[in-house]
Parts: sequence; structure tokens; C-alpha cells
Amino acid sequence: MKAESVQPKKKLGLVYGPALLNYDFGPHHPFGAKRAIVTWELLKTLGIPEHPDTLMLDTQEISNEDLSLFHSKSFIEFVQEACARGYGFLDGGDTPAVAGGFEAAKTVVGSSWRVVEAVAKGEVSYGATIVGGLHHAFPGRAGGFCVFNDLAVCAELLRRDYGIKRIAYVDIDAHHGDGMVYGYYEDPNMLTIDFHEDGRYLFPGTGDVHEIGRGIAIGTKFNLPMPPYSGDQSLIQAFDALVPPLLEEFRPEFIFLQMGVDGHGGDPLTELNYSSASYRHATSVLRSLADKLCDSRLVLFGGGGYNLESCALRWTEMIALLLDADLPDFLPQHWRAFYKDTTGEEAPVTFDENFTSDNTSTRVSHMVDWFKQKGLLAY
Repeated sequence: MKAESVQPKKKLGLVYGPALLNYDFGPHHPFGAKRAIVTWELLKTLGIPEHPDTLMLDTQEISNEDLSLFHSKSFIEFVQEACARGYGFLDGGDTPAVAGGFEAAKTVVGSSWRVVEAVAKGEVSYGATIVGGLHHAFPGRAGGFCVFNDLAVCAELLRRDYGIKRIAYVDIDAHHGDGMVYGYYEDPNMLTIDFHEDGRYLFPGTGDVHEIGRGIAIGTKFNLPMPPYSGDQSLIQAFDALVPPLLEEFRPEFIFLQMGVDGHGGDPLTELNYSSASYRHATSVLRSLADKLCDSRLVLFGGGGYNLESCALRWTEMIALLLDADLPDFLPQHWRAFYKDTTGEEAPVTFDENFTSDNTSTRVSHMVDWFKQKGLLAY
């Protein structure tokens, strides 16, 4: 009998479709569809979706049953009813209840799961979604433009459907990933490492360095509140001091990276000053660790970012890095024209940026030293 041919595993699973663009809070809200539109057009112009090592995945809605693995049924019903009315807010005033918002939020979660499951099944080594990483949503409430927490639901589905228990969650979004950190604050099988602008200056005001978990989960939660105006020098120093040793010790079965780019210099909502170097470095380090520790199981989730140029360029760089895809010296004229037509702004010419040094690295060193003194960081 002829042996059945086995399809070779591709490097990257990428999920995208028009339904994801419905996760949009209106023309005057910072979280809108244009972030994804300009990014996708750049990825498409550079041939990333058609790359021979890319597996394109369709969007899908998550079921209410699967949502309830993390979210309370009463909260799911509240969102459904509020969005059916189409006015008001799902939280204290950041996240509007819009018509169709319930289905749009379920599509974000379902699509994130589509790419996570492709990695879990071994169809691809790595995965990425540019609409997702909604890390502010708690089991019973929305927050910070996040309706449902796709990251947490995906983690619970991995545990239920694939028996994967130990998950490492790394977050470089400028805002503290409170929904993930506190949602798993007593769970020793979820390692969270969160780099964010100090909560004394930025929403949601949480993520102190002393918050290290509770009960049997003590020592599995790490928060690095970065001082305002921190640049590449401080982030990369902190990232290299914490992430490799903690993941080596934890031995995750799966790695999530919340790749929010609102820490990039020039973002209108934050006061950090990272360049492309920080995002490329974080992706490269985590890819190497995933290859070594968990059969390359790494998924990137979009997260925040409110400067359209930063979203398009930084997310494209990070996704291309997973593919080992070369990027051009100059951005294609077609995309530059599209960007200007879409945003009304002049488009960038290249990906290139200067590395950003800063004067906050001493404070960052003191925070890393505190983890060592408490015996939470071995080396």
C-alpha cells in the first residue's frame, strides 16, 4: 500500500480576514481598524501571506461555551446585551458598546485560537495575529479597549484540548497586562513577565515590581515597570536579564508574546521611547527560546499601538523575522501611496531607525537586582 504523504510543517501561521476589521470602536477612538489595514497591506505588498513558508488561516468566531472557560457567563451576557443596544460603555468609559461589537470581539478570540491551535497541532512552528492580545479583559469585566481576553481563552483551550499546562506569557505592550497577570495570579503553571510603563504614569496603574504571585504561584509573576522615556538600552537590558533564565527554569510548553507597539517612540498614548531594535530583539530571543524549550511553539498577538506607522512597520518586522524573510531597504512605493491615501499622513520611506539609549537603565538594574535578592532569579 502506498504510504500517505505528510505535509511538511510551515514556519508561520498567519490569521487575517475582513471580519477582524469589525473590532473597531469608531472614527474618534484610538483603537480602530486602520491599524490592521495598513499593516496587512504592507505584509501583502512584501509577499508575506504568499511566502512558501506561510500558512494563511481563516478567521472564526469563538463559541460562548469556549469563552466561558475564562469569562463569567453573566459578563458574556452583559456584553451581548450592551452591544445589541449599541450605546454606552462596557467598562468605566474606555471601551464603547458598539453595534456588532459582541460578534467582533468573539471573532478576535476565535481567530487567535485558530492560529494558536495551528501551532499546537504542529501545522506550523510559529503563529501571529495582528488583531488580538486583548490583555486588559478580566473574567468579569472589560477594560482598556479589550472586551474579551483572547490570550486567556487560548491558554484555557490549550489546557483543555491539548493537555498543555505550562504556558509562558511575555508582554512588551506599554500598558500593564493586568487581565493576564491577575487572572492567573494564583496559577503556578502560567509564567507572566510583563514590561510596561510605570503604572504611576499610565493606565491601568498596576504592575508593581513587588507583585510576584500568590500562594503556590509566588515566583511565577514578574513585573518590570519601566520609567517614562525608557529606550532600547533599558528594555533590552531588562529583557535579557529576566526572560532567558526564567523561561529556562520554567520550561514552558508554549510561549505567548503580546507584541504591543505602543511603547515605540512617538505613540500618542504613552511615554516610552523604544525603536525597532527592541521589538526585533524580543522576537528573536523568544524564537530561539521556543526552538530550544518547546518545539518552536510561539505565537505573537498584536496588542496596543496607536501610531499607525509604528503598527505597520514594527509588526511587519516581527512577523518577517519569524519567517526569515528579507525586508527591502526602501518601503514599496505602492504601500507608501496606500498609507497616505488611508491615513492622510506622509508614509515612512524605510524600516531603519536609530537605537535609543536612555538614562533609566540604573533604575531598571535595581529592579532586576531585587528579583535576585529575593531568590526569584537564579543568575
